[in-house]
Amino acid sequence: MRHMTLALAATALATALSFGGAEAKTLVVGVADNLTTLDPANANDTLSGGAARTMLQGLYGFDSKMQLEPLLATSYETNAEATEFTFHLRKGVKFHDGTDFNAEAVKINIDRVRDTKVPTKRQSLVSMVDRVEVIDDYTVKVVTKEPFGAMVNNLAHAGLFMISPAAIAKYGKDIDRNPVGTGPFMFKKWSGDLFETVKNPNYWREGYPKVDGVTFKSVPENGSRIAMLQAGEAGFVYPLPSELAPVVSANQKLEVVKVPSIIIRYVAMNTMKKPFDDPRVREALNYAVDKNAFCKVVYGGFCKPAEGPVPELLKYSGVVQKGGWPYDPAKAKALLKEAGYPNGFETEMFAKNNSTYIRAMQFLQQQFAQVGVKLTVTPLEAGVEAQRIWSVAEPKDATVQTQYGGWSASTGDIDWALRPLFYGKGFPPKLFNVAYYKSEATDSGIEAGIATGDSAKRQSEYDAVQKQIWKDAPWIFLTVDDFLVGQAKGLTGAFAAPDGGLNFEKAEFK
Repeated sequence: MRHMTLALAATALATALSFGGAEAKTLVVGVADNLTTLDPANANDTLSGGAARTMLQGLYGFDSKMQLEPLLATSYETNAEATEFTFHLRKGVKFHDGTDFNAEAVKINIDRVRDTKVPTKRQSLVSMVDRVEVIDDYTVKVVTKEPFGAMVNNLAHAGLFMISPAAIAKYGKDIDRNPVGTGPFMFKKWSGDLFETVKNPNYWREGYPKVDGVTFKSVPENGSRIAMLQAGEAGFVYPLPSELAPVVSANQKLEVVKVPSIIIRYVAMNTMKKPFDDPRVREALNYAVDKNAFCKVVYGGFCKPAEGPVPELLKYSGVVQKGGWPYDPAKAKALLKEAGYPNGFETEMFAKNNSTYIRAMQFLQQQFAQVGVKLTVTPLEAGVEAQRIWSVAEPKDATVQTQYGGWSASTGDIDWALRPLFYGKGFPPKLFNVAYYKSEATDSGIEAGIATGDSAKRQSEYDAVQKQIWKDAPWIFLTVDDFLVGQAKGLTGAFAAPDGGLNFEKAEFK
């Protein structure tokens, strides 16, 4: 049973941590969903990437503001054409199994992710790479087939975390249950809703880690998750449900942290299946949903209507429509009638089974009903949802009608807000275009935008792409989050970045 009572939480976790001063040992993190994999090359959810981040690292990473920071590389240079990227690696770093981190390890990892014979879900992050050259033990060059202005951002994504080559050879496809990295914590156990790590005593960053381990506990029910925090059984909870923020704020031992995000909420509509192959239907459902009410009811007002397909905090984003898609049920009904559905139709929506996502789907169900559309809501455990999306090889076999979800461009670049979701060559299982949307204008703009390092040219291309996507409406464009974290007041150094990525490298109880 996944809905944990407070008593069960106490029994399971009472020995896991204590708070305060030198006694603080293990940081327990309460999260809403189960992990799907510990192999970041095959993780399509930000949460699993956050779990992997406790153990694994990339050449570069992101700080709390989504700015690039050097990790296993200390610096890089690129040529003027943005086709060659030379990285200088940190010396003296070892993987948890004692294997040396060096240029050969970088080549093995990048080549593994881009191998088309054994495809990974994050292959698109390096699909533009032509080759990886080992210059010497601590210098490696990545050469792309064509100009690619976001290469360093892509390599900073969780999908390109470095894994021990010895572990890759030993475990093969089972590496997702045996991750071996260079990070501050080492893998201990992953079983069901519990993921545990222990301190890496040989971590390369002097003085860290400050805690003896990090444990993720998956608790979909919002109240149970907050009960853990209040009882001292968790030191960090993400996401903090907005309706429970006042409860946490009232506890003198806890604090609420508000984080402006690059997370957009949407409903993907399968544009290859009726009735969503008709743009009038897709427009109608955009008019049918009150985005301000959605924000208030589902996220307690900690969000705002999406004003384009890309969150404003991302570079090269642009406001397509101020205030978002207008709420107009009468217009929605007229469009449905025009499309041949005067009495509406029946359809299904699925999403993860956490409390907030279920509430979101129920709100949408009520909104759809007002324009005659009968919506069946299907909550799914995270792994089941992933299987439903990613097990489909051909668009014709997809069972998705509509899916409620969220996306953050975890490379910090607009390319990763557009290409995985709207590129016509990005249908599952290759990328995450669950709407099965294809537009020649959109595709050419996405390709042109990433093929140059010129900022003005990129902005021009991406402006046109965002307007085209908004017009075609493959999504119901909902909101952009301000998300909340609940944590113990004595906890420092732990954070959720604007993409929702969790980072506990410098976590410390004071």
